Amino acid sequence: MKDLKVAARIGTYGTGDVVPEAHLLDLTLTIAPDLVLIAQDGMAHVFDYDPLIREIDALARACPYETQERLMTRIVHACAAYPAIKALDICLRKRPVLAGSGSLGVRLTLDAEALTAQRPAAV
Repeated sequence: MKDLKVAARIGTYGTGDVVPEAHLLDLTLTIAPDLVLIAQDGMAHVFDYDPLIREIDALARACPYETQERLMTRIVHACAAYPAIKALDICLRKRPVLAGSGSLGVRLTLDAEALTAQRPAAV
């Protein structure tokens, strides 16, 4: 997923600060191979991204965030709840940064071991 505009309220801004017009999410998931290399076509045989996208949208809208990192953490925990997701790369950035240009963000890459450490105990 690239350039998903999330409806998040992130940051605290004073007079004269540049207030972002958008927060954009890039999320690359490593999915269990048996849900990608399929013998027959059909949603029952693949990972359904729609519930995760709805959850990310709900997390973004849930409350104001002081930092991008907190929303990213919540998105990572949402992804970790899906055993089919084996690893991920997430980037959340805001735009503009200065004089109507640029973007600024944070990227986090979790391999299988690091993502496993974020999983709920029951998963």
